Amino acid sequence: MTLANTGLTWLNPPPHHAFEGGDLRVRTGKETDFWRETFYDFWRDNGHFLYRRVEGDFSAEVTVKGDYKVLYDQAGLMIRLSETHWIKAGIEYTDGLMYFSVVVTNDASDWSLANIPASPDGVSIRLTRHGEAIRVQYLDASDGHWKPVRLAYFPPSRAVDVGMMCCSPQREGFEVTFSGFVIGPPIARDLHD
Repeated sequence: MTLANTGLTWLNPPPHHAFEGGDLRVRTGKETDFWRETFYDFWRDNGHFLYRRVEGDFSAEVTVKGDYKVLYDQAGLMIRLSETHWIKAGIEYTDGLMYFSVVVTNDASDWSLANIPASPDGVSIRLTRHGEAIRVQYLDASDGHWKPVRLAYFPPSRAVDVGMMCCSPQREGFEVTFSGFVIGPPIARDLHD
């Protein structure tokens, strides 16, 4: 099954996107973001999110490769219950570097950053839901192991929206390619090898 026929839906469609085989290429709109209140004192819910509804526990994976140039350019995965409850995780450009970024929003947003080894072929990201917990990981290309970044609380619900997210809060035209997007059964609950 190719990405183009998997029954995905856009929240805030970008000005340009194209499906090419198993890849999705996106060019972002102007000043797009997902954020609620904390520190910056604004609310934005206009980022681009291509998703499908998922019931119960799951693992979602995707590889993102972007032309990161401007502060806060970002792309990755998102799980969303509503405008006030969501998590986005992926690569974000800040202070001249690409960081692994996670924003958890339960009414108000928080933000965490981790410096990770970046691959020119992109970074693979995984979100896993185990009940009320969302487990965030990235694939370390140097050793082929999934590394933990965060274990976050998320309100229990029967179903959530899960998919690919990208934003460019300070410009338009950020170009990103998503590949290998898949949603399947959750990985084992073991946190440590």
